[in-house]
Amino acid sequence: MDFDKELDAKGLNCPLPILRAKKALADMGSGQVLRIMTTDPGSVKDFAAFAKQTGNELLSSAEKGKEFEFYIKRK
Repeated sequence: MDFDKELDAKGLNCPLPILRAKKALADMGSGQVLRIMTTDPGSVKDFAAFAKQTGNELLSSAEKGKEFEFYIKRK
């Protein structure tokens, strides 16, 4: 999947991946896509809730071994 910006939040625990994603999205334009990589299993629920609360679109969420990958489209 194409993305405009990448955020490596591996090794960080809640709420840091969400906070870093929020900051990254603030610097992006409407319709741009942010790719986030984490190792925190809790981030699966966190990013789903984050997208719902902020109005940004969670395009995909995938688990690759012990890593998690998310694509969020800025509203």
